[in-house]
Amino acid sequence: MTQNKHHYIILEGWISIIANTALFFLKYWAGMVSGSIALIADAWHTLTDSISSVIVLIGGKISKKPADEVHPYGHGRAEHIAAVIIGVLLAIVAFDFSVSAYEKLISRESGNFGTVAIVVTIISIIAKEAMAQYAFWAFRKTGSSILKADGWHHRTDSLSSIIILVGIFFGKYFWWIDAVLAFIVSLMIAYASYEILSQETKSLLGEDAYPEDIEAIKLEVHQLLNREVYIHHFHQHRYGDHNELSCHIKLPANMPLEEVHLICTQIEQMIQAKFNMIATIHPEPLNQSKTESSGKAE
Repeated sequence: MTQNKHHYIILEGWISIIANTALFFLKYWAGMVSGSIALIADAWHTLTDSISSVIVLIGGKISKKPADEVHPYGHGRAEHIAAVIIGVLLAIVAFDFSVSAYEKLISRESGNFGTVAIVVTIISIIAKEAMAQYAFWAFRKTGSSILKADGWHHRTDSLSSIIILVGIFFGKYFWWIDAVLAFIVSLMIAYASYEILSQETKSLLGEDAYPEDIEAIKLEVHQLLNREVYIHHFHQHRYGDHNELSCHIKLPANMPLEEVHLICTQIEQMIQAKFNMIATIHPEPLNQSKTESSGKAE
């Protein structure tokens, strides 16, 4: 992990912990003053964001550690593991919202809010959306999946506060609106959890090389060498910021080993310099036609 990326993760994590803790006390106080059970519950929901931010800090710290004998490719995938934990937390929150909404419908319970609750809820919406926007901005700057996951966690808390605000204004006309909107938010949170978990599990299980990367590498290889090498059979392994790439090239069967080694080294150095990947090139004898040898397993 680069120092710049680690800086953004640490900064976002601490901002989240401090802001969420402050919002927890503010919401809890407003809930006690107004007698709103929903606002008190939302306060505890906000506190769970502080837990996810602690996970962000831990994941960022672990993923920064260099490679060692036990982990020769570094600790970059700790970032994906941390994002999975956040995704699971979102799923738990979504389930909890669904249960609470169901209980409200069964008991025909309506909200009990006041002016203090309105002000605090609006503050919470603005603060949480600002935190989400910062996390998403930091994600776009660094590509860190853990920042994206934490951004979605902030966004879901903002959505839950919007639900409470809607309930404040319309709850006195429709007793059931708080419960129905809570179901809608739970579905939104569940979808955010699905998006995070589906992407991060793919990253942990391993994905094939991106087609655009393959085409870009082929183009660079053709510009680097004066001969056709029929590069194919790409496999990429991602470990956070550490990327390993293996591929095959076809060269004339009678080419001296020293020249084969030189060509492979040139390609490997170019891929590392331009694509930030540690490449391993496997040479093969060119015994087939150009059409047969350049097409498959990409």
